[in-house]
Amino acid sequence: QVRMVESGGGSVQAGGSLTLSCAASGYTLNRYCMGWFRQAPGKEREDVASITYSGRTTYYGDSVRGRFTISRDNDKNTLYLQMNNLKPEDTAMYYCARDEGGPYCNGVGGRYNYWGQGTQVTVSS
Repeated sequence: QVRMVESGGGSVQAGGSLTLSCAASGYTLNRYCMGWFRQAPGKEREDVASITYSGRTTYYGDSVRGRFTISRDNDKNTLYLQMNNLKPEDTAMYYCARDEGGPYCNGVGGRYNYWGQGTQVTVSS
């Protein structure tokens, strides 16, 4: 059974940092492109970042490039999102997701077929 559990969200002030983690189970992480997307109330899904199966290639959305870093530890079956210099507009529910296309990503926008329950990030000004 494919399962992903996000953690690490919370409330921070603008300029602060958070690191999100995603523990994957039920499949072999190193066979898939993985990503993070977020969704705020009343807004559409926004793709944040993605990473190829090996971790060598990463992609970022324009709004987070230079502030967020996606990484993975395939031995631990875990995906990460380091978020620095957070802004109020980063407030959203963050989800980790598995790309249905396999090991390589098609840019930052994922063709996700599995995702977790999400972790809330709230940034106050």
